[in-house]
Amino acid sequence: MERGRIESFIQLGLSFREIATRLNRSVSTISREAHRCNKEYKALAAQKDYLKKRKACRRPRIFENAELRSAVISAIIDNHWSPEQIVGNYQRTEGSSPFSFITIYREIYRNNLGMPRSHGARGIARKLRHRGKTRHKKGYIEKRGKIPISHKLLERPSAANMRTRLGDWELDTVVGQDGGDVLVTMIDRRSRLLLAQRATGRKALPVLETLKAMFAKIPHEILHTVTPDRGREFGRHGELTDEYQVEFYFPNPHAPWARGSNENTNGLIREYIPKGTDIATITDEEINRMV
Repeated sequence: MERGRIESFIQLGLSFREIATRLNRSVSTISREAHRCNKEYKALAAQKDYLKKRKACRRPRIFENAELRSAVISAIIDNHWSPEQIVGNYQRTEGSSPFSFITIYREIYRNNLGMPRSHGARGIARKLRHRGKTRHKKGYIEKRGKIPISHKLLERPSAANMRTRLGDWELDTVVGQDGGDVLVTMIDRRSRLLLAQRATGRKALPVLETLKAMFAKIPHEILHTVTPDRGREFGRHGELTDEYQVEFYFPNPHAPWARGSNENTNGLIREYIPKGTDIATITDEEINRMV
């Protein structure tokens, strides 16, 4: 047993480098192993420590328990739930969740939740609200039109970042038919209050007109900041700042997690308005019921 030999060599007073040479290991490996025990190195104690840590690193129970794994797969495919919703449901109904939503995402992309898939297919990731969209690699160059920005997200006040007050909004659009009406959505970062209104197109002018109508309904004391993406439809944000004294803060391109509340809410709206839907045919009453 190699750990027994390490214990013997240490007792003989050999250096880590000499032990590494004799065992054909790196010096750093021997050093880490020698420090596995708090005091004097003992092979038996080191082995117990190794087994304890190995057990802690085992695959999550979701993949050892077929019934649990099946329930997660069903929630995603049949109920169209996100991993966040699955974990939240366990917390509400059971008091705690046996896994985190990060664990579910990781195992979807690594192992497809144990389900077979053809070579190159995205598998169950296609059932997520964001359809397992391809993420851009490092160095990707944005080729779409760019807009001037007033403030970067790093400049946003800490009260907005920490969600300690009302009036810090995330902003986005839900697209229907190509070239048709869109739904402009705003969600308050603290209260999660959702506002939605139709715009007669995704260009900057109709979106600006819709935002003016939405801002006019919001009390000034709860209209502090707005965080949109860098889409060209928000290119006239400066006019809103001038009229309503509200500052816009823009995250880096391709950073939807910077507007997590809005992105997740739009995913819920997508269950009622799939891509390709003619939003012009949806009544204001139906929009109000959705939100």
